[in-house]
Amino acid sequence: MSEQRPRLAVIIGSAREGRTGTAIATWFIEEARSYGLFDVDVVDPAGIDLPLSLSQGPEPGLAGDDVGRRLEQADAFVVITPEYNHSFTAPLKNLIDWHRTQWQAKPVGFVSYGGLSGGLRAVEHLRQVFAELHATTIRDTVSFHTVWEHIDQDRKLRASDATVPAKVMLEKLTWWAVALKDARALRPYSA
Repeated sequence: MSEQRPRLAVIIGSAREGRTGTAIATWFIEEARSYGLFDVDVVDPAGIDLPLSLSQGPEPGLAGDDVGRRLEQADAFVVITPEYNHSFTAPLKNLIDWHRTQWQAKPVGFVSYGGLSGGLRAVEHLRQVFAELHATTIRDTVSFHTVWEHIDQDRKLRASDATVPAKVMLEKLTWWAVALKDARALRPYSA
């Protein structure tokens, strides 16, 4: 039914200065574009000014901002997340909470990074959050354990061993993105 390529929003989950997430995102975006399965958009919380309190401004999900429109237009998401203190970051949680309805009935994949756990504990927390928002998370992930060993002196990611897992995840994400887009077109989703 869907004839055009689905839209993928890649979300950089860290807003820290000097973050490793930029190197991970650059690599992943190149991978995603090279397969030609999606039209890719990048959403970076570091450049988004959202209130910290949900009591400020409009009701969550009705922010009406440019980011909200971009998330609404996306058919799928990939969250690139570090692991901070066994979970994901506050800027990422804020972005998710302010745009509650944009995630519904859409698939979410994960690229994680960190120390020994490779950010997988952050991913497990994010799965719970996205389930609450009626999103479908993809089982297949890409994770970088001891990520600093994969970053060269030019702050570029060396990730030849992650190319196959990235392709598998993107293929699964494409299937879900098309299936759910077609389903939403046939019968609008309501939470």
